[in-house]
Amino acid sequence: MPCVAPRLPECVTIDARLVYGGLFCDWVEMEQRTGFFGRIRQALTGGRSCQAPSQEELRTLFASRSQAFARVLEANGKALEIMSDLEEALRGRSIFGMSFVRASCTAVGVNVFKLVRALCELEPGRYDALYERLSAIQAGIDETLSRRQQVRDVPLVLRFDEIDRTSSDHTGGKMANLGDMRSRIKLPVPDGFVVTASGFDAFMAAGDLQAEINARLQSMPDDSSATATGDEAEHSLDARFRLASEIQQRIMAAPVPAALAEAILSAYDRLCADAGGTVRVSMRSSALGEDAAGTTFAGQFKSLLNVPRENLLDAYREIVASKHTLHAMTYRLNRGIRDEDVAMCVGCMTLVDARAGGVMYSRNPLDVRDASVVINSVWGLPTAVVDGTTPTDLFVVSPATAHAPASVRERVIKHKDSRTVPDEGEGLRREALDEAEAALPSISDETACELARLAGMLEDAYAGPQDIEWAVDQAGKVFLLQCRPLQQMASPDAGAPLSRAVVPGATELFAGGVTASPGVGYGPVFVARREVDALRFPEGAVLVASMALPRWAALLSRASALVTEQGGITGHLANVAREFGVPALFDVPDATTRFAEGQPVTVDALGRRVFEGRVEELLAQAEPPPSVMAGSPVYETLREATRLILPLNLTDPESTDFRIANCATYHDITRYAHEMSVRDMFEFGSRHGLSSQASKQLVCDVPMQWWVINLDDGFNREISERFVRLEDIASPPMLAIWEGIVAVPWAGPPAASAGSMMSVFLQATMNPELGEGCGGGFCERNVFMISRRYACLNSRFGFHFTTIESMLSEGDFDSYAGFKFSGGAADERRRVLRAELIGEVLEHFDFQVKIRGDNLFAKAESRRHDFVLDRLRILGYLLVHTRQIDMAMADRGAADVLREKMLADIRSMLSGKEGTA
Repeated sequence: MPCVAPRLPECVTIDARLVYGGLFCDWVEMEQRTGFFGRIRQALTGGRSCQAPSQEELRTLFASRSQAFARVLEANGKALEIMSDLEEALRGRSIFGMSFVRASCTAVGVNVFKLVRALCELEPGRYDALYERLSAIQAGIDETLSRRQQVRDVPLVLRFDEIDRTSSDHTGGKMANLGDMRSRIKLPVPDGFVVTASGFDAFMAAGDLQAEINARLQSMPDDSSATATGDEAEHSLDARFRLASEIQQRIMAAPVPAALAEAILSAYDRLCADAGGTVRVSMRSSALGEDAAGTTFAGQFKSLLNVPRENLLDAYREIVASKHTLHAMTYRLNRGIRDEDVAMCVGCMTLVDARAGGVMYSRNPLDVRDASVVINSVWGLPTAVVDGTTPTDLFVVSPATAHAPASVRERVIKHKDSRTVPDEGEGLRREALDEAEAALPSISDETACELARLAGMLEDAYAGPQDIEWAVDQAGKVFLLQCRPLQQMASPDAGAPLSRAVVPGATELFAGGVTASPGVGYGPVFVARREVDALRFPEGAVLVASMALPRWAALLSRASALVTEQGGITGHLANVAREFGVPALFDVPDATTRFAEGQPVTVDALGRRVFEGRVEELLAQAEPPPSVMAGSPVYETLREATRLILPLNLTDPESTDFRIANCATYHDITRYAHEMSVRDMFEFGSRHGLSSQASKQLVCDVPMQWWVINLDDGFNREISERFVRLEDIASPPMLAIWEGIVAVPWAGPPAASAGSMMSVFLQATMNPELGEGCGGGFCERNVFMISRRYACLNSRFGFHFTTIESMLSEGDFDSYAGFKFSGGAADERRRVLRAELIGEVLEHFDFQVKIRGDNLFAKAESRRHDFVLDRLRILGYLLVHTRQIDMAMADRGAADVLREKMLADIRSMLSGKEGTA
């Protein structure tokens, strides 16, 4: 009895599959020497054999090869679909994290392995060297995905006087800046220390906490905000919320290693000794990568103020756990920051007994041309400014020049009914203010000018505009509490008069407020009142809230605009809105009741107006949102990994370079395997005397060459000659495709402009995949592979590559019609328009469509054979009538005209009437 090839479990990892692949090759080698396939191989290659295979054995082999070929096509299609997803991700238009990168790289690797295995089953022993190439490529990808930062070798704790800006890799940028400001620039910064990245590593290594968290993070939903539906986004956010809670609870329950605990407490005791008595301290996050250029992390991590000695270790755990809050995890996902790159350092500094505090920008964040210092201030500690919970005073200071001292040029004093102060034991409390004090300025003009002087010093020291948190103690001394780079926008001043004229025909709902982030956005109003409301937030909605709380930052990647009743432009939420390019309008009175839930509105943040409905005139002027993924660590990891996945080097099957040794990427392997499988199936019957299974040329009136390979029972009779006629075909799926091909005569390529022809010329000269090498061989043949219930058509028309596949199943299984379409010689915009046009037509007839760039995948399923056969007729029609239409895709209008013609043709064809020419 012949040996049976080992089945590979679907759940094994790709590394394990490579081992299984070796076992498979061992099985092939044994069979080649001793078994049924060995006798066949010897006979086919001229070797000696005691018994030549019979015709029946050859037919059995051909049937086995047909099944292997079907597996080649299936694995090839899945691999190419995943590659299209990766190509789309590289465009930077959607959000993804490391879970997507790892899962996609693994999935494409598994399917390429299946492809290689099926090819080796198709022709045992001939392609075994592909396993070696596959293993080498996989090793390179694994090395990229598993790369970690170097082990850190610094003390668990460092004092501020021991660090400067060069310490950021060990202390995080926030604490490195404070140490630098205190020790090098000699600015007024409270004394303190920092628990370093080495301390974080020690904490996470205890009890293998990091490994457990890594395993949990691999299960985190990693949907793209650009493509997820409302239900999918809600489910994903809910799952992330649960995961975040679980991880935080695990961290809070973890013990602090004894050496780390001793280092923290000893550093605190020295801080008290230097101060001459017990001090209150604030503890702040200083994660690696936080406050880096291009990212703010504003308000994403926890800060704890007024912490006593006995709670230092609990506070440390709480701040480390804040790395995994919902909004922090979502922010990293949206900004493409890998979780493993964010080591949570924690600073501990003497708490300032603040009379007033706030945030200042060394320049206007909304206008790069404005050198004014912008200051927001409140009574008490500055926390109310950064979290947006209290109205804030505004001071705009013109900095000192060689000819004039600094001066306050604008002052807006708000009614501040409370202040935040340290509580008696620990923590903070809100303290009510009387009416007289509530109306007073929280700082004097002299203090504002002193703050502006310090801001100028920091801007000079760090060669760029700065975002600075500060406090003034009871004696009037200014202390600097935080400093990070400020992102500016090239827009007019937020305080400028309402400059836009009334938009004709638009209904204005509100005028006023303060521009926190410029831009125009449209969507339905969503009023967020509680944190749980985040789970219901729909894609593209206008977020309306009473206060500009940092927790709403997690929603900004999905929001079209942001409106709040109060909040300052120096707060955390304003920072993140500008970072993500989300229009934001603050200080809109009664916003949560002024606008109805679900009401469509257009927010013009720069013009400081809100309009009813969609105002096209304003939206047409809106700048596209920035790509927050491009250049991020996650994006760069994907780009490096896909260098071993996506490039296609094997473009010419007729070249001597088209061989296994030159397969440098997964794409190369799929290209080589597909070409070889088609070639082997095409030549097998005629090469080995199986006339009934030899490839046959179809006799037809269509002026192209069509070839048919009978996989099993696709012909009505034994055919020994070279040609086959339609009446000989017993495959309903193939006949349905053919009916669509000939239903409406092709009128030739659509008219194209000179620009379109130049686009085709440039693409043909620059794209190696469109070179002359593909003009010969099997890549130019249109090949049907059929049985009575199955058909697969591989076709190339000009620069377009198409695969149609169908299986008619019986019983409870769905039959299907599948379609893959790619290629084209025009520029990318025209090719994408063409893919969208085809997708719209197919969706009209119940296909499930997936478009990635200019690649299209579609499938229709049903238990009704007549339904599937009609869909195959549609695909046959599109195969012919989408030829070269990318050249005519000048704009959406041209696409709309073609779509309507195609829909009319298809309806006529399905109704049995003659189509339009």
